[in-house]
Amino acid sequence: MSNRRFVLTLSCEDRPGIVAAVTTELADLGANIAESDQFWDRVTNQFFLRISILSPDSVSLESVQKSLDPVISRFDMKARLVDMDNRPKVIVMVSKFDHALLHILYQLRVGWMDAEVVAIVSNHETSRRTADIEGIPYYHWPVTKETKGEQEDRLLKLVHETGADLVVLARYMQVLSDNLSKRLFGKVINIHHSFLPSFKGAKPYHQAHARGVKMIGATAHYVTPDLDEGPIIEQDAERVSHSLSAEDFVARGRDIESRVLARAVKYHLENRVMIVGNKTIVFTQ
Repeated sequence: MSNRRFVLTLSCEDRPGIVAAVTTELADLGANIAESDQFWDRVTNQFFLRISILSPDSVSLESVQKSLDPVISRFDMKARLVDMDNRPKVIVMVSKFDHALLHILYQLRVGWMDAEVVAIVSNHETSRRTADIEGIPYYHWPVTKETKGEQEDRLLKLVHETGADLVVLARYMQVLSDNLSKRLFGKVINIHHSFLPSFKGAKPYHQAHARGVKMIGATAHYVTPDLDEGPIIEQDAERVSHSLSAEDFVARGRDIESRVLARAVKYHLENRVMIVGNKTIVFTQ
């Protein structure tokens, strides 16, 4: 028998009976729990839960939501139920360096991530050949101070026309405006080529090299109006030494960036990330 796949994420003040109430309703629908993760924040007394649900084909998203509504109301939950059989649509934005873009496309091709890239947007022509090979629409929108607003309007229109669920900045070297960052909050993931919160802004690897650091890394985060300050989803780092040049730092950093961004995108696509203020709860596998 085939099953429909749903993911439920919720948060509320912690108290006894939350998990029992939710799972009882799911059991009454004939649904099976494929995966369950929970976290209790002792400081705030907030409870967070992610459940991956398998249900018979006859059980719709609406029927699951209707069954859970009384529980959500009783515990005053913030809850989200997603149909995982609907493939998310993604727009990838890139500038000249395409390593992170290529890694995402590869992971999608081999099935490690499940999504449809509906567009590649760039302020350069560098990645057009890649888009043509993959059969993905390519939009070359050069950006100047005078055209920035117009370009962002075109991006918003493209998001609406394609029904994109996520915008990925795969080393897109343009700062999004405060207005766009607010309108797409929680739907834009950036890869910063540094281990935030250190070495923000331009040329972070060169900054790190000049400081003689022993670890370099990369950070994937949601975009907010505050530059490089958005909620962090994923990070990784690698040991380096004084014998390496700044160019060596950059080369190693590109490899880290590709891996970190792909993991962050995968977590988001699988609804494993919950934004809580200026940080995230990430239920990894």
